Amino acid sequence: MPSFPPPGGVTVCEINRDLVVADSLSEDRAKEAYGDVLGMVFSRIPFQPDDLLTKHEAPAPDDAEPSESVPRASLVSTVAESLKKMLFPSCDPKLLEEFDTQKVSWNPHKHCLAFVSGKDQVTVHDFEDSDSKESCILTSEHQKEVKAIEWRPNSGKMIAVGCKGGICLWSASYPGNVPSVKSGVTSSSFGAFPRGSTGQWILVDVLRGSSTELVSALCWKPDGRYLASASCNGQSFTIWDVSQGLGTPIRRGLSSISLVRWSPSGDYFLTAKFDGTFHLWETNTWTSEPWSSSNGYVTGANWDPEGRVALLSFSNSTTLGSVHFSSKPPSLDAHLLPVELPEISSLIVSRGIEKLAWDASGERLAVSFKDGNETYHGLLAVYDVRRSPLVSVSLVGFIRGPGEGVKPLAFAFHNKFKQGPLLSVCWSSGWCCTYPLILRSH
Repeated sequence: MPSFPPPGGVTVCEINRDLVVADSLSEDRAKEAYGDVLGMVFSRIPFQPDDLLTKHEAPAPDDAEPSESVPRASLVSTVAESLKKMLFPSCDPKLLEEFDTQKVSWNPHKHCLAFVSGKDQVTVHDFEDSDSKESCILTSEHQKEVKAIEWRPNSGKMIAVGCKGGICLWSASYPGNVPSVKSGVTSSSFGAFPRGSTGQWILVDVLRGSSTELVSALCWKPDGRYLASASCNGQSFTIWDVSQGLGTPIRRGLSSISLVRWSPSGDYFLTAKFDGTFHLWETNTWTSEPWSSSNGYVTGANWDPEGRVALLSFSNSTTLGSVHFSSKPPSLDAHLLPVELPEISSLIVSRGIEKLAWDASGERLAVSFKDGNETYHGLLAVYDVRRSPLVSVSLVGFIRGPGEGVKPLAFAFHNKFKQGPLLSVCWSSGWCCTYPLILRSH
């Protein structure tokens, strides 16, 4: 039987298909549940979800309360936004929130978590820093309307932040290890480390697009050399050589791209658009094959560990799609097969999948869904995944976040956590919680 968290309870972790529930979140309860096994506890991180919530809940303009800490858009940006909606009607901010725009990201090599915590800011929390339980907030005059973040692979501590007008690149700075700052980046762009720490975050470069471009999709090539970016109101996606600060647009008539995903091997690349089409690319010559879906637009996509299968969710369906490549790279011969999630439609009574995250081991899948009946509304579904070789899933249970009537705003797995899948979720109640999924590996 799938694990179901009772109303009023909060999920702590998974232990071999059993999702452990407590009356409230506390470090003592976490230590009791998994602390001895992992040797550490992942405390919950507070943030202010007001700006994120206004987009998610989509209130009437008169109902949206201004935040004291986040200024309202200027007249110029309001006019630009109106023009953007005229030219690209599918790029409505409320629609953009339905896509997996990578608002949560784990450092591949450290227990360091970053997530979008406000309209213009990113929160970074280092769980390895035992001297401080405080987080660091990254803000800059260059960093407005943050939509996507991702840590750079193989680089220590560098993070890319997609925002209006381009991409901000932040790097951690310590005594004796100070990163160089590109010319044109103001020295006022800093993120202070928590008290007791000797370092700070520095904005080292800004990869600039057009001033009206809203970078809403990011993905590093696995070796960390190139960064792919796309904009919901742009005419192409761009491959950046970050060390040179140079971007190469890949046009091919592609506009209004909603997400980009590099395969783990770097041989393949996936782009999806707001109109329901998606492209599979081989990255040797940047040749692509277009695909289309009758089940709405792609809301989320992830690769399997080998980069031979891509798992996709669609806006108007409770069935996932798995793209299986039938030959080795650079061949684009592939088949799109259904992956049924019967509980989503029959048990939860949902209209479709909202977001998904697939653990890098390939063994756990997290899925959020639209609507749902009163019993399941706002829960996060966790599935066990088998690949033999076709993808099949079975429901493990549901995660309930802290607070009443909450729902997941964004979530992601730590791709290199050695003790198994590690899932972090930003909840609408203003808490970012991390859930170890401890299991016997297949």
